[in-house]
Amino acid sequence: MRRVEKREALGVRREGRKHYDLVLWQQAMLLVKHVYEVTRVFPAEEKFGLISQMRRAAISVPSNIAEGAARQTNKEFIQFLVIARGSLSELDTQFLLAKDLAFTPGQPELDNQIDRVFGLLGGLLNSLQNKGKP
Repeated sequence: MRRVEKREALGVRREGRKHYDLVLWQQAMLLVKHVYEVTRVFPAEEKFGLISQMRRAAISVPSNIAEGAARQTNKEFIQFLVIARGSLSELDTQFLLAKDLAFTPGQPELDNQIDRVFGLLGGLLNSLQNKGKP
């Protein structure tokens, strides 16, 4: 067995995938799953509208967290976290619109997950922005 295969079989992650260990990224991935579940029951005519928009915004959150974590500096990481926060804000607005249009009942799980990711994202941003400050 090659070294890489052996390492992966043992559950050891390849270098450069530090985002896997971020609770923020893990919760953002869970958010994507919630969005896909919620949007399954939307009207068919929203397939290329709100469904597509919400799913893309949701996918953008963990994707930007992962890309930022792979960057070389905290400054770059912060830039991608800010983009992730923007995508999360888009998703929050789209979900509110879906509720207002009665496409989905309350869905407290998705509401709670959005809040959870906002909190974790804000905490990590604050931590990184305050690093090196007196």
